[in-house]
Amino acid sequence: MPEKRSSEIRSPWARSDRFVPRVVLRPVQEFLRASTSSGLILLAAVMAALLWANLGTTYERIWQTSLSVSLGDFRLDGDLRFWVSESLMTIFFLVAGLEIKREVLVGELRGLRRAALPILSALGGMIVPALLFVAVVDGPAERAWGAAMPTDVAVTLGVLALAGRRVPAGLATFLLALALVDDIATIVVLAAFYSAGLSATPLVVAVLAVGAIVVAERSHVRTGVIYVGLGICLWLGLEEGGVHPALAGAILGFLAPVHPFQPPAAVSEEARRTADHTTDHPATPDEDLPAWLRLAWLAREAVAPLARLEHTLVPWSSYVVLPLFVLANVGVTLSGGALAAAAAEPLVPALVLTRLVGKVVGVVGVSWLAVRVGLGHLPEGVGWVHMIGGAVATAIAFTVSLFVVEIALPGTPELVSAAKIAIIASGLVCGGAAIAILRIASPRRPSFGPSG
Repeated sequence: MPEKRSSEIRSPWARSDRFVPRVVLRPVQEFLRASTSSGLILLAAVMAALLWANLGTTYERIWQTSLSVSLGDFRLDGDLRFWVSESLMTIFFLVAGLEIKREVLVGELRGLRRAALPILSALGGMIVPALLFVAVVDGPAERAWGAAMPTDVAVTLGVLALAGRRVPAGLATFLLALALVDDIATIVVLAAFYSAGLSATPLVVAVLAVGAIVVAERSHVRTGVIYVGLGICLWLGLEEGGVHPALAGAILGFLAPVHPFQPPAAVSEEARRTADHTTDHPATPDEDLPAWLRLAWLAREAVAPLARLEHTLVPWSSYVVLPLFVLANVGVTLSGGALAAAAAEPLVPALVLTRLVGKVVGVVGVSWLAVRVGLGHLPEGVGWVHMIGGAVATAIAFTVSLFVVEIALPGTPELVSAAKIAIIASGLVCGGAAIAILRIASPRRPSFGPSG
C-alpha cells in the first residue's frame, strides 16, 4: 500500500522535482540502493589504486604522510594508511558486529537448525583453505594463512547479481548467512592469532571500558557522547595493548541493544496525545516546542540502537570506509620486474589455489556431509552446481584479506606486495569462474538482481 502523506508535508531539495535532484541525484540514489553497487565501487577502488600506483610516484608519498594526535603527554603517531586501516576500519567492524548480532537474534542465523548449514559451511570454507595454505607455504609467508580464509560479502553478492537470472534467490540468502559466520570467525582469528606484544595495563583499560558500556546501558544512560567516549577508550586500550584496534568496532556492535529503549506502542500513544494538545497553526514557531522536542526524542528512542546505528553507518562503511581502505592498500607496482618477482614468490600461487580449491572443498564438501547426515538442507531451488558456483564466489576477498596481510607480514614489503597481487589475481579468477558456473547451472529463474 503506498505511503499516505499530508499534502502539506514538504520534500527536501534532494527529493524534490528540481532539475539537479531529478536528473543527477535520483539516478545516483537508485544505483546506491542496488545490491551490486558496493561491490562495483570496491572494484572501481581496486582499479583506481592500481592505476594511481603505476602512473606516478605520488601514491606512496601521500599514504605515508604522517598524522599525529596528542593530548598532554599522550601521543599517537601514524601515517594516513594507518588511520584508514586502524581507525576508519573500526566503522567497518562495527557494522559487521551489528549485522552479526541482528542475524543471530532475529535473522537468518536465528535457531540452531536454521543456522546449522551456513555455520558448518562457513567454518569448512575457512578451515580447509587455512590448512592447505599452511601445508604448501613455508617461511615468514606462512604467517599469512589468515588471508586464505575470509569472504568479501559485497563482492560475492555482486557476482551473484552479475550472473543474472540463473541464480536462485535462496543461494544469495545462504551465502549472506555464510558470510556473516565468516565475519564472526575472522574477528576471532584476528584477535587470537594476529595480536602481538600484548600489554596488560591497556587491555585492562579496554575491559573496563566494555564493562562501563554494559553498566551504562543497563542503567538506561541515553547520552550518546558517553558511549562515544567509552568507545574511544576501548579503541585506545586495544591499540596500546597489542590487539588490532579496529576490532573495537566489532565489540561495540555486539554490545548494541537490539530492542528499543521506548516501547513503540507507548510512543504512538504519546504522539496522539501530543497532537491533541498542540496547536496546528501556532502563533509563534516555538509555542509547542517542549512537546515536539519530547516527541522527537521518544520517536528516536522507539528505534533500537542496533537498527539506528546500522541504518546510519552502513552507507559510510560501504561507500566511504571500504573504498578508502582498498585505495590505500591495493596499490602495487605491476611492472614486468614486479610481476616476475611476484610470480617467483611461492606465496602467490599458494594463496590463489588455496582460496579457490580450499573454498570449494570446504564449503561444498562440508555442506554435502551436513545434508547427508540430516543437519540441514539446501535452500529451495539450489542445486549442487549452484553451491559450487557460490563457493567459488566466496573465494573472492579484497578488504579483509588485505587487512590480514597488512598485519600478518610486517616489515616484509616484498611479501606484502606479492600477497596483494595474489589477492587481486584470485579475485579475477574466482569472479570469472563463479559467473561462468552459475550461468550454466540451470535454466533461467526469477531474477536475484538489484533490489530497490
